[in-house]
Formats: sequence, C-alpha cells, structure tokens
Amino acid sequence: MPCVRTLLYLLAALGACGAVAFLGYCVYFDQKRRDDPGFKRRLRDKRRAEQQKKAKEQGVQTGEFLKNEKLQEFFLQEVQMGELWLSRGEHRMGIEHLSNAILVCGQPQKLLQVFKQTLPPMVFDMLMYKLPLVCQKFEAEMNEQECLEDDPE
Repeated sequence: MPCVRTLLYLLAALGACGAVAFLGYCVYFDQKRRDDPGFKRRLRDKRRAEQQKKAKEQGVQTGEFLKNEKLQEFFLQEVQMGELWLSRGEHRMGIEHLSNAILVCGQPQKLLQVFKQTLPPMVFDMLMYKLPLVCQKFEAEMNEQECLEDDPE
C-alpha cells in the first residue's frame, strides 16, 4: 500500500505542477499581449466598431419607431381635421383629410367600416368617390419623388 500512496502523492504533485505551469504560461502570454502597443489599438478599434454597429442597429430601430410614430401622429391629425371640417359643414375639405387618413392607415378596410357606420351616407359616398383619386395622386407624387431621388443632378 505504501507504493499506491506514493503514486497518488506523485500524481497530485505532477497535477499541481502542471496547473502552476499552465497558469504561468497564461500570465506570461497575457502580459506579453498587454504590453504590445498594437494590441491596445486593435482592442480600441474592435470596441469602437462594435459600438458603431450597435448604434446603427439601434438607430435603425429608433428610426423605424420614429417613422411609425410620425405616421400615427399624421393619421390622427388627418382624422381630427376631417372631423373638424365635417362638423363645420365643409364636406370637401373633410373628405380630403379623411381620405389622407385612410391612405396611411394600416387597416384601411376596418377604418372604412367605422366611417360607414359613423358618417352620413352622402358623405361616405363622397369619400368612396374621392378615395381612388387620392390614391392616384399619392402614387404620382411617389413616382415623381423616386425620379428626383434617382436623378444624379
């Protein structure tokens, strides 16, 4: 049995020496890496690139959120303006604003159902007549804007 016990002590000592050697190896190369002037520059560049990437991703998400928020704000403003003009008896102006609201609405069919239930039949018929005209006008403006953006001048 003394032989087995000696063997266990020897294995434990070898394991401890191996662990100390490995830690020494790690400390040596870590120190060498940290003292390298290029390492700090590369580390700063890498961190800066990661921060810029995160900022771009968050910027896109924030931009989309702001775009949606502005669309919602525009939608509500157009509905309110349409209601205001209709309450004043200015059907033409009210229909113009309500059709703009339908144009930017995410669920135009549901909005049309609400308008059908809440607007007088004559006003709703005017809205249904005006809607395709507003859509054509909007498409023409979008095409014109795309042409201007594509134009290199």
